[in-house]
Amino acid sequence: MRLLLTGLSHKTAPVHLREKLAIPEGSIPHALQEFQKMGASEAVVLSTCNRVEFLLSSPDHIEPGVIVDQFLQAWQGSAAIFDGHIYRLESREAIQHMFRVAASLDSMVVGEPQILGQLKAAYAAAKTEGSVGGLLETVLTRAFNVAKRVRSETGIGQMAVSVSYAAVELARRIFGSLKGQTVLIIGSGKMGELAAKHLHRSGASRIWVTNRTLSRAEDLAKIFNGKAIEYTRFPAMLHEVDIVIASSGAPHYILNRDDMQRVIAQRKNRPMFLIDIAVPRNIDPAVNEVEGAFLYDVDDLEGVVNANIQERTKQAEQAEAIVFQEVEAMMSRLKLEQVTPTIISLQEQLEEIRAAEVLRTLRRMPGLTPEQQQQIEQMTKSIINKIAHGPISELRRNAGQPEGNQAIELIRKVFHLQH
Repeated sequence: MRLLLTGLSHKTAPVHLREKLAIPEGSIPHALQEFQKMGASEAVVLSTCNRVEFLLSSPDHIEPGVIVDQFLQAWQGSAAIFDGHIYRLESREAIQHMFRVAASLDSMVVGEPQILGQLKAAYAAAKTEGSVGGLLETVLTRAFNVAKRVRSETGIGQMAVSVSYAAVELARRIFGSLKGQTVLIIGSGKMGELAAKHLHRSGASRIWVTNRTLSRAEDLAKIFNGKAIEYTRFPAMLHEVDIVIASSGAPHYILNRDDMQRVIAQRKNRPMFLIDIAVPRNIDPAVNEVEGAFLYDVDDLEGVVNANIQERTKQAEQAEAIVFQEVEAMMSRLKLEQVTPTIISLQEQLEEIRAAEVLRTLRRMPGLTPEQQQQIEQMTKSIINKIAHGPISELRRNAGQPEGNQAIELIRKVFHLQH
């Protein structure tokens, strides 16, 4: 059985080419059926905004690359537009790539968790269409386990690597859980909006938006099913807020130390988290002197991000070592499976010879007791097992070796085996 992974990703192709190869979710069942019609034994299609990949298995006499070319020709009319951007990985390289993808080592943001869910969805779609159930199933189910092992044995996914996401992670550290927290967005900056989206996904229940232009506050509030607050009213409502995201275009501080002391007193010293993403800054740095007020600006968050990127790099090295171990184990397993039919054929052939010779001997010696017949059975089985032990051990040992095929073929010839 042959294994091929073909595709392109954010590393090899710009978005306009990825768009051309992308398979819409509703078209994936048809694509899987087409691959099988063209000769693939199994097929899985992974299509995301950052990558489009086809994982195929085919019988030894069918070239899987030809199948992919036929598919690209049918899908786009020509495969030439992808020249220089598409990659083709076979056997070990294909398995290693799939393990790295599942573990988020090949992602644009290393350690992000979304790709594993997307890969599981691709597997589920193939399972529904009956286009996976042999070699690919073995590889993919192992890939899921590799991703789980990477997550549990490294901290690759624990460090935020964007400013907006870093803000949310810092808020989590302060509050423990964001469920039930109230967020106020001051201004309508893009980074503030992104941070608010992360906070909303993390469970922040109430999101208020204020802006000098009320209509813009109302537009942003709709995104989160939130509430627009008149700009002149927000200072009086600050004591109800747990998290402030400031991204307005004000040329001066809109919150200072005295304001914060009053707010914290009204909150009975419950902590407040303030994210100042505006440039120039919206919040006086002296606010950090107020006990219970946690203020972070863009430089603080970028420092967190840079430190986390460095840490993720270290964690990624550990993850790569795990992937290498898992690939070695998978290749040994697959190679052993390849010689299993030969081992079974050898055992069956030797048993057939043994049984025939025992039967011929017993016919010539009709006076043997049942106990004596049993002794002959056991003795001949023991002889056969000892004869088979050497070649079977060699088959298993060579299954995991680069030049092992020559020794395997020699054993097949010596014993006249078909497999």
